[in-house]
Amino acid sequence: MNIRTTERRTARGNGMPDMDEDMLEFFRRFGVPIPGQPGPRGQRPQQPDGEPQQRGVGSGFILSADGYVMTNAHVIEGADEVFVTLTDKREFKARVIGSDRRSDVALVKIDAAGLPTVRTGDINRLRVGEWVIAIGSPFGLENTVTAGIVSAKARDTGEFLPLIQTDVAINPGNSGGPLINMRGEVVGINSQIYSRSGGYMGISFAIPIDEATRVAEQLKSTGRVSRGRIGVSIDQVTKEVAESIGLGKAAGALVRSVEAAGPAEKAGVEPGDIITKFDGKTVEKSGDLPRIVGAVKPGSKATLQVFRRGGYKDLSVVVAEVEPDRARRTAEAEPKQPSPTTTLGIGVSELSEAQKRELKLKNGVRVEVAEGAAARAGVREGDIILSIDNTEITSVKQFESIVTKLDKSRAVTALVRRGDTVNFVIIRPAR
Repeated sequence: MNIRTTERRTARGNGMPDMDEDMLEFFRRFGVPIPGQPGPRGQRPQQPDGEPQQRGVGSGFILSADGYVMTNAHVIEGADEVFVTLTDKREFKARVIGSDRRSDVALVKIDAAGLPTVRTGDINRLRVGEWVIAIGSPFGLENTVTAGIVSAKARDTGEFLPLIQTDVAINPGNSGGPLINMRGEVVGINSQIYSRSGGYMGISFAIPIDEATRVAEQLKSTGRVSRGRIGVSIDQVTKEVAESIGLGKAAGALVRSVEAAGPAEKAGVEPGDIITKFDGKTVEKSGDLPRIVGAVKPGSKATLQVFRRGGYKDLSVVVAEVEPDRARRTAEAEPKQPSPTTTLGIGVSELSEAQKRELKLKNGVRVEVAEGAAARAGVREGDIILSIDNTEITSVKQFESIVTKLDKSRAVTALVRRGDTVNFVIIRPAR
């Protein structure tokens, strides 16, 4: 089906539509009328100020016989009116039930009954290399079908969505249309393209239908989508770091910072922890965690497993709801007299009780001098050393004692805090 949107705005002085040259050339070659361009006799349609003007076109598909239609959020975003045209040429003015920008899913409703509906497929059965087709309205051309194969199933291009990558020809106007397998089942919603010109480049992305359906159900029941959050900033775990701290394989999500008074802090999560499981689900890579947590109902209790200083620990957390990012404060440490530079090239000083309260730390030492191996590894003055080779640092004296006993021929893994985030730094001896 075709989805057309309009908005009320002041007409452009030259009447030209918002299209790039490649799209305009397409319309010229195939004789398709261009909105706002002069007619056959050089007459330009008049569009008084405040009159509805076409804003864009997209695609969609019917979820239920009583008129619920799924499309992309970006197709209807900013529109004053939405019109849905079915394959039998009937046109309906649609009511927007809700849209979710994070997943790019929207649900609209038309007043109709007995409509034909799509069958949804099992995303777990979808395989890389499998043939799929896309149906939509590229450039406003209705009921266009293109075909290709699945290139990848879980491409990380979105915060909450592992997108399906295909080589199906997707062009402007295809957005919101169904991606269908060879069994006639919808497995995704065509959403994004990779393009330098606005046209097809052989890489397109679709929202998995199971994720889209979950969003649509929430939009239908409440008009909005609620997602869980635990208040951590995360990063990937590299193979090198995993081996150096005894994790074994590069998996999980490295906690770089913990939101003050947030769910994770209340649960006992610490910067430098690696979250390996959440709510019984394994976190294979850092991008998995926001999706797993986001799918948990806010207010629910969940168990998370962390890897901390060589061992695993289970913590109980109450999931909160996603909200706008909060401003974060970066504490500045007071200057202290540094200790003599160690063999790692690091000179450190004690943290005062006031600094610990400000930084919300129990232990650690402040870097006053970083040179040699430490400087090459990226350690800077002002960093806080939290641990060395999985051993928590409690004082300057203890830090110096640990460093003195290190094997000078092997790399050392330090957990370093900078500002509000932490990261593992591997300090290698000079060769």
